[in-house]
Amino acid sequence: MEAIKQPLTNLQLELLRVFAREMPEQDLLAIRQLLAQYFAEKAMDLADAAWEAQGWTEKEEQHFLQGHERTPYKS
Repeated sequence: MEAIKQPLTNLQLELLRVFAREMPEQDLLAIRQLLAQYFAEKAMDLADAAWEAQGWTEKEEQHFLQGHERTPYKS
């Protein structure tokens, strides 16, 4: 028998518990900033791990920064 899927994730449920009370706008903005910073740092950690796994060096970094590898369009 297939388990019933919960409509909200564990993160969503936790956030609902946190925000179940009134909160000043300033606190809400600070929490939003903390969440954004957390996920940005997590994304950077994943990018760093992928970079290291590929063995890329500063040479590839410069290629990525200066490269133009777009699909050419026919006139």
